Amino acid sequence: MKKRWVIPDIHGCANTLKQLIESIIQPTAEDSLYFLGDYIDRGPNGKGVIDYIMSLQENGYDVNYLIGNHESYCINAFENDKHRLFTKSSIHKEWERYGAKTTLKSFGVKRPREIDQKYIDWMSNGKFFIELDDFVLVHAGMNFNIDNPFEDTTAMMWARDFKVDTLKTGGKKIIHGHVPVEYSLIQLFIESKGYDFIALDNGVYYRDEKVGFGNLIALELNSMELVAQPNVDY
Repeated sequence: MKKRWVIPDIHGCANTLKQLIESIIQPTAEDSLYFLGDYIDRGPNGKGVIDYIMSLQENGYDVNYLIGNHESYCINAFENDKHRLFTKSSIHKEWERYGAKTTLKSFGVKRPREIDQKYIDWMSNGKFFIELDDFVLVHAGMNFNIDNPFEDTTAMMWARDFKVDTLKTGGKKIIHGHVPVEYSLIQLFIESKGYDFIALDNGVYYRDEKVGFGNLIALELNSMELVAQPNVDY
């Protein structure tokens, strides 16, 4: 039976992603892989994460991916940096607070405008949401204060606190990343019928001092099997 794997925020942890895919998930060409965004920043090898996902696409795997707020930072910094000779743009400075330096280093560049256009294009082509028969996948959340939450793409990348209105999702649960959640709480979201969302981000980039965090998670939607790969990039 075709499997559907959802993988949240990877944050530059390319080796951890490779280990998760090749040692635990071991997808076939018939399976689907859904990535929830935030491929870059914080961890050491954002470029390596994108290269690896690109290689999955090139090898015929069914790869579906969202754009996260960290990709949005990168794209905006790239565009703003084109028009500057020496000074950093305000968006570049803001991006630096959230991991720009490690991402630029992974690309072997010092300025956002020096990133190869193919990576900017790949990030820009990420979807804001993916609607399945039984779930809606977004990076961060949705704005249920408006009539049609599917119109607010900013909320899909940035929302932190939201209350799901299943009347506006066609009765479908939201699956998202963005905000790191302790592992046992993720299990509770999955196992309990009382939640209309599943938060999957376990903060893969967190170090050992954060008990219950530091794994790259994957959830198989047919069986609701949850698997975890501890960080191997540090």
